[in-house]
Amino acid sequence: MPNVDSSAAPAGDPGTSLTEQMRWLHARVRHHHPQVHRISIALYDSRHDTLKTYVDSSDVADRLTLYERPLADVPSLFELAHNHSARVIDDMAQLPQPHGEHTLWLLSHGYRSSYTVPLYQSAKLLGFLFFDSRRRGLFDSRLLHELQMYVQWCRLSVLNMFNLSQAVAGIATSAGARAHLRDIETGRHLDRLSSYSRLIAKAVAPQFGRDDEFIEHVYLFSPLHDVGKVGVADYVLLKPGPLTDEQRIAMQEHVALGARLIEEMMQEGGIVSTPYFQVLKNIVRCHHEFLDGSGYPQRVAGDAVPLEARIVATADIFDALTSVRPYRTPCSNDEALVELRRMADAGQLDPHCVSALARSPGGVTGIQQKFGLTA
Repeated sequence: MPNVDSSAAPAGDPGTSLTEQMRWLHARVRHHHPQVHRISIALYDSRHDTLKTYVDSSDVADRLTLYERPLADVPSLFELAHNHSARVIDDMAQLPQPHGEHTLWLLSHGYRSSYTVPLYQSAKLLGFLFFDSRRRGLFDSRLLHELQMYVQWCRLSVLNMFNLSQAVAGIATSAGARAHLRDIETGRHLDRLSSYSRLIAKAVAPQFGRDDEFIEHVYLFSPLHDVGKVGVADYVLLKPGPLTDEQRIAMQEHVALGARLIEEMMQEGGIVSTPYFQVLKNIVRCHHEFLDGSGYPQRVAGDAVPLEARIVATADIFDALTSVRPYRTPCSNDEALVELRRMADAGQLDPHCVSALARSPGGVTGIQQKFGLTA
């Protein structure tokens, strides 16, 4: 097995993004095997049963991004996932036609052979790891053996990100006996919120220079935006009508509580800061901030409000407006969008995020139908 140069930042280095880790890893692979021209990871989303591009390293400028497909629509990968087996293709041009979009993209960029490995945590499918080459028949038994340590590094890098989410979610789970955390509508709200957030993030990512990694981290961490509510009294959190001024102040304290919980978890659990950890912190600390500085608790404005927080704020307000509340009837989607546009025109919400929702009525309705919104 080849020796790996440890003088550079290793794959899994917590100070780098997963995209940077993948590029480092690819450089190490190509040092020993220069004809491995591309390495990529697609994530599996069990809630939507879809595969989504996530991170990659290749030698082409127009990388395959913003791509997703139901796993059931990719029979070959569905079979690999079902059988927990890897796959080698010696010449993709010889695959039965019609070719899928992914295969057509690979062929159009000169790739011919591939090695695909499903990634698991216990029995849970996380996604797939792909090695691609422009040389036919590259992936022989010797190369597959030498690639195994890189397979494990990729798996651990993905697991680190998922485990961070699960660790924070565990804070809320530990208080699961509390009524507001058991409420089924809360779970549906979080499913809708994360799905709206991903829809928005996918739409605005190109104009803000963000990638698939950013999109998936917003999706993964957005349900944790209100983790600080575990510290808010039930009589405030569950009040069926409008809050008094004093109760509203108590409710707003959930932002600071959430930020503190995450920092404490980070210190006590020995979790080192990472780029995706910063996305989580930004969502928790800034999802009630407005671009005009009228939000809370820090009253930051403009570019000081991180993009991930702007996305979650838009998704959260939209779901609140269109959901049933004891003290008011829900808005229609169109009515909610009118209010969001008003807030954007007033300088509170990001107009790009609002437009992303407005341009995807079918996507919004599909999310609502899937996750039980009664409007």
